[in-house]
Amino acid sequence: MEPQTADRTTSKSPSTPGPLASFVRFVVCGGGIGVLSSFAVPLVAMTMPWTMANAVITVASTLLCTELHALFTFGTGRRPGRRRHLQSSGSAAAAYAVTCVAMFLLHAVQSSPGMLTEQAVYLSASALAGIGRFLVLRLFVFTGTHKSRRPARTLALPRPTLPRAAVSTAC
Repeated sequence: MEPQTADRTTSKSPSTPGPLASFVRFVVCGGGIGVLSSFAVPLVAMTMPWTMANAVITVASTLLCTELHALFTFGTGRRPGRRRHLQSSGSAAAAYAVTCVAMFLLHAVQSSPGMLTEQAVYLSASALAGIGRFLVLRLFVFTGTHKSRRPARTLALPRPTLPRAAVSTAC
């Protein structure tokens, strides 16, 4: 009789963090890059228009965050490819849209909200968008399995039947 060992049915590798650890890493990476980006935009804006500087830093920070999320946050063990970068960028764009809509709705409801109200609405929308982005990245983008774009085709062919040889029963 063999001694019982740890359950081998789990598909998680030892380097793959659990949901809570992933979320903490997501907040640290995303928040850290966000703070660094907020300092980088005014510096880059010294050499180009502010809107262009913001766009350049946003693209660069999204690319950097995707790399960090693949390697550190979700522990995939490899750098993200083009597909994962595009999916991550899409989730970032959706999060941006959520915060914009929240601010638009605030200004539609209140013609001149105070700065504290604006910050509360923006930070709340940003937190909800961040949670949504985390879920999208964890459940769909960095699942650890690489799914093919096309489903694998299996062709079921009938088994060939060989003619039975005539068996002579004559004596």
